Amino acid sequence: MSEEKQGISVENGTADEIIGRRKFLKGSLAAAAGVAAGTIGAPTVITAAAPKVVKMQTSWPSSDIWMDFARQYTQRVEQMSGGRLKIDLLPAGAVVKAFQVMDAVNDGLIDAAHTVPVYWYGKHKAASLFGTGPVFGGSATTMLAWFNTGGGKELYRELTQDIMKMDIYGFLGFPMFAQPFGWFKKPVSKAAQLNGFKYRTVGLAADLMQKMGMSVAQLPGGEIVPAMERGVIDAFEFNNPSSDSRFGAQDVAKHYYLSSYHQASESFEFIFNKDFFDDLDDDLKAILEYGVESASTANTASAMDNYSKDLETLQDKHGVSVERTSKDILDAQLKAWDKIIPDLEKDPFMKKVLDSQRAWVERVVYYELMNAPDYALAYNHYFPGKLKL
Repeated sequence: MSEEKQGISVENGTADEIIGRRKFLKGSLAAAAGVAAGTIGAPTVITAAAPKVVKMQTSWPSSDIWMDFARQYTQRVEQMSGGRLKIDLLPAGAVVKAFQVMDAVNDGLIDAAHTVPVYWYGKHKAASLFGTGPVFGGSATTMLAWFNTGGGKELYRELTQDIMKMDIYGFLGFPMFAQPFGWFKKPVSKAAQLNGFKYRTVGLAADLMQKMGMSVAQLPGGEIVPAMERGVIDAFEFNNPSSDSRFGAQDVAKHYYLSSYHQASESFEFIFNKDFFDDLDDDLKAILEYGVESASTANTASAMDNYSKDLETLQDKHGVSVERTSKDILDAQLKAWDKIIPDLEKDPFMKKVLDSQRAWVERVVYYELMNAPDYALAYNHYFPGKLKL
């Protein structure tokens, strides 16, 4: 048989030479495989990047339930980032006072804050429109939707960055339940009874109560009970049964009035220093922003659970009389808002915000109210005699 018929080319060498080369190649490949196996088997040392630390201060005392709500945000952010973000959460006063967190974020003293817009009301009255402004009929959920979808976010950016020249980004989350009218030492059922009261509230609610004949002190939550004990104030509101009971409201007053138009549509505010935020990778920016929405859902569930249990405790264990604010007082609040709004609208920006909110509420709340069944009717059907209306 010829070499060609055996598949061996004379040009490429003899059969023995070709077989030799094949043995050499086979040995070389085996050696290479061994080296590769040795490389794979060797321990690999990977140096993980240190997490980016976000220094965040709240406007709440360490014992307040809102610190728990803030932790729901920080836990979600850290888990979603796979540990690339670490939030150092601090209570009010750790770096600055409760009302000073906006300036601290702007100045870079802290990277972020968990607060409410009304706490920087002293810098610009329009802050109060993003949570504690006139109530046209929308709930906090309605107005958080306005912020996210109805133009509020753009107006907030215009106020903070263009008008106030603040180097911050802000997001809103957790639509709070309408805040109680508050704590009184004696029963109040008529608006005329409020004349002369020394009352704690914040933001435009202070203007509202002054229109109703009260004098107002704007105090952070941790200073309320001491002020009540010293006689600086003789009535107050803060926010909810859990926060109120944790700082001892039940020890200085026994008449607790739920439902009010003074702060019926507030949400938490999450503020970030603009330079700090801009330096982050895009996915981390998204986690910080959309983590607000995640925490908002968790906060709502926790609030429903805790607020309702703590309200029962206030009644059953501390002898607190819990009532709804009278229609006479609610009507007086709306009439007081009617007097305040024209003055607010003298400011072109504030008028623009109020016009936007009115247009949103007129359309959206019409649907909400037309669509909502009478929940009180159903509640009374299954739990007769319990609800006080």
